[in-house]
Amino acid sequence: MKIQRLTLAIAAMAMTMWAAAQGSSTSPYSRVGYGLLSDNASSIQRSMGGVGYAMQNGRVVNAMNPASYSQVDSLTFLWDVGVDLTNLWSKENSKSGYNFGGGLDYLTGQFRITKRFGGSLGLVPFSSVGYTFGNKLDNGEEFRGGSGGLAQLYLGAGYELFKGLSLGANFSYLFGTTTNSTSVTDESSAVFNRVMEVRDWNVQVGLQYALHLGTADRLVFGATYQPNKSLHGHTWGTLYDLQDNDIDTVGYTSLKGKYELPHTIGVGVSYEWNHRLLGEVDFTYQKWADAKYSPLQGFEEGGMKFDNRWKAAAGLQYTPNRRGSYVGAMMFRVGGFYNHDYMNIRGNNVRDYGASIGVGLPVPSGKTMVNIGLEWKHRYTAPTSLIKEDYLNITIGVNVNEMWFWKNKIR
Repeated sequence: MKIQRLTLAIAAMAMTMWAAAQGSSTSPYSRVGYGLLSDNASSIQRSMGGVGYAMQNGRVVNAMNPASYSQVDSLTFLWDVGVDLTNLWSKENSKSGYNFGGGLDYLTGQFRITKRFGGSLGLVPFSSVGYTFGNKLDNGEEFRGGSGGLAQLYLGAGYELFKGLSLGANFSYLFGTTTNSTSVTDESSAVFNRVMEVRDWNVQVGLQYALHLGTADRLVFGATYQPNKSLHGHTWGTLYDLQDNDIDTVGYTSLKGKYELPHTIGVGVSYEWNHRLLGEVDFTYQKWADAKYSPLQGFEEGGMKFDNRWKAAAGLQYTPNRRGSYVGAMMFRVGGFYNHDYMNIRGNNVRDYGASIGVGLPVPSGKTMVNIGLEWKHRYTAPTSLIKEDYLNITIGVNVNEMWFWKNKIR
């Protein structure tokens, strides 16, 4: 009963934190499209540059590739709760700024169904919107702000067809609301809001093939695919005249056939040596240039479009000796990535690159692990430099390993 109460408490706390964390992004680039995208990486994976397509570990929840669920430990139920804290430094020409954000990043669980068959469920971010900035006008001021984001509540399963080959799928409910506001204060003050509300389903399929090279070495190949789909939901605009205290709703329309998510392909390869060293390289490709996105009439953002997105990432994890001392059982991680994003502003593509380090701290007298990571990220545009951003992220994840299926012997 104590385990069940603990699990319910974690879930309730996480849902509360998730509601409070919506719009925790702090970048003006998040006003483009659906906002800044997430890749479903856990604290462990973010400390390794964001890799995960070929990560296969029965004691780690890997929502990046559902085929990994087939390897779950037969005696445990895993919970992984992650929190993200972000410091942002930005620079545009001679102007500089600072901002802070953060909150719940994800909540995931993993469990065994039958032999070679595992499942997972969780709540992970899809995108986030959050920014505030203003400009001086000849006769007043203009203020822009945005908030919200999209999330995925998923249920997935993975099955090992035969030794080495696993297949899996995540089925998710995609939901959330984003709001982009512009207020103008002059002779005729007004507030313009563009709202998008998404309520839809999503699916991702994955496979992994593990090739054992010896008693303690193995090579794992992983791949995932998410099809192009038209979104369900609605979008609309509101015009609020501050002088007349009057609100008009305009352009209320369905998203179907006008707003889409693109084909997404992820591939990766990992190598594990002697249960101590793990290295992985991943590549992600999303065909955003062909995805439909039809801004509301009167709320268009001139010069903004979508580019195809691709991302390369690599990471390492080293465990000195899992069965040795406490320090020997710690996990040390390092990684890096380069991301050619889907946002294009006046002919300039948004890009970012970064590096990360992290450590996994085992909890005494148990298999639970506390994972702490530090990420540095630089975002910019090319070929013309617009706004430069530097991020310092602290990620904290608690990987709770509960012995739900262990039966104590009666003596």
